[in-house]
Amino acid sequence: MSAPAETPPQTQPVGRIIAMPADTNPEGDIFGGWLLAQMDLAGATPAFELAHGRCATVALDGMVFHQPVAVGDEVSLYAHVVSSGRTSIRVHVEAWKRARTHPTNASVRVTQGVFTYVAIDQDRKPRPLPGRD
Repeated sequence: MSAPAETPPQTQPVGRIIAMPADTNPEGDIFGGWLLAQMDLAGATPAFELAHGRCATVALDGMVFHQPVAVGDEVSLYAHVVSSGRTSIRVHVEAWKRARTHPTNASVRVTQGVFTYVAIDQDRKPRPLPGRD
């Protein structure tokens, strides 16, 4: 399956990580759940900044994995807020990979999704975002 010709977002990535052997399935590909967890962490960064504190993940829009991630691939994660409500924040997250063994190769988008976070208080109850009381 070939990926469409695209370029990564022109913003700085929220995070970068190298896929390691411990994160693979028996066929040697990186588990989708590992990538999903990395994306959730990346999406929490702009959510936390907007909420000025703790957030909990409450939903994820459907995702399609366009490309597998292999051991040693460098995965870059990009995230930005797309909307917010009284307590919730929706963050678009993209994951891109680049083979470290071929540093001149272009990055390829692996997947993307919209994560929904809710700002929570010390009792883990929803709280209004700053300025939305």
